[in-house]
Amino acid sequence: TEEEKEKKKKKKKGGGGGGGGEEAEEEEPDESMLDWWSKYFASIETMKEQLRQQEAAAAEAEEKEETEIGEGSKAQVKNKDKDKSKVPKEDKKKKQQAVPELPEKKNKQKIDELKVFNKELEAEFDNFEDWLHTFNLLRGKIGDNDDNATEEERIVGRFKGSMCVYKVPLPDDITKEAGYDPTFGMFQGIPSNDPINVLVRVYIVRATDLHPADINGKADPYIAIKLGKTDIKDKENYISKQLNPVFGKSFDIEATFPMESMLTVAVYDWDLVGTDDLIGETKIDLENRYYSKHRATCGVSQAYSIHGYNTWRDPMKPSQILSKLCKEGKVDGPHFGPGGRVKVANRVFTGPTEIEDENGQKKPTDEHLALAVLRHWEDIPRAGCRLVPEHVETRPLLNPDKPGIEQ
Repeated sequence: TEEEKEKKKKKKKGGGGGGGGEEAEEEEPDESMLDWWSKYFASIETMKEQLRQQEAAAAEAEEKEETEIGEGSKAQVKNKDKDKSKVPKEDKKKKQQAVPELPEKKNKQKIDELKVFNKELEAEFDNFEDWLHTFNLLRGKIGDNDDNATEEERIVGRFKGSMCVYKVPLPDDITKEAGYDPTFGMFQGIPSNDPINVLVRVYIVRATDLHPADINGKADPYIAIKLGKTDIKDKENYISKQLNPVFGKSFDIEATFPMESMLTVAVYDWDLVGTDDLIGETKIDLENRYYSKHRATCGVSQAYSIHGYNTWRDPMKPSQILSKLCKEGKVDGPHFGPGGRVKVANRVFTGPTEIEDENGQKKPTDEHLALAVLRHWEDIPRAGCRLVPEHVETRPLLNPDKPGIEQ
């Protein structure tokens, strides 16, 4: 299959080492053969490569430490150890931010990539609680028999909101900085409270290291998705005897916030006899994602193109998103100028100004410029924050019967 070819190619490239440059040229992938999976596998390879580099760097640092320790006195050793415990974390952070920039330029002619998070998206963006916080509402206890009820069982609802305590009248610096009308207080530009209809598109790529559910040490996993009244069980497409199934499916669900906002994605084990067992599930609060200023809806991809495997998937184009963000954040811009420049607030960004359509015709466009700003939105003063990139996230599957243990 294409995927496997793609994988082999990647492996060759990875193992090329010295002769890497020539090989890469021979194997320039053909546009028509590429699809989303090529993009995904390329990203995974890059991620593995980064991990390998990190491990190598850590090992090198350790060797260095040991030789230095051999020469140094004990007092130095202690300090070194302290530093050592701090260093890897900082290094990792730096690398995670710095490394992705490099391959991207080199890989431009190869395959555009997406960001693969090896954790939940929430962990990366402070739970999307930039202004909407969630508080569980618990049922009070009646009598002694409820004492052993877990908190989960006592939850009767959730309160979502935000609280601000501030001195009135507002200090001048706040009113000046935010461009606020101080009489309306801190909650301005917040979406209305009316129910809204949304289309939720869930992509399930694959599962790894599932907990065996059958006697033969394997499982027959299939996907179940629940959101509000919608309950999808993809039972007939179970994958036989597999703990690392590749599902590669997408599901569309219509929902209404705030009534239906908790999405549950579960993996069940198919059984011929009796009921199917739950292997594990993960719950995603869609409402927080939707309302977050990090824009966790579709993810901003690395490049803007109008055809091929990398077609822009967000319903709004980069320029529309940018105008909206500028308007909401009361930021001056965007001002598109000649020579591939765009000015937002006091920053100037540059980028290409032409785009090719399917027939290779070049057309002028501002979308690349707008995208350049979106990808560096956190650099914009005051209103800026990191926007969610086009990504695949990795979520642990949990089972209520085995609390706290990943399945």
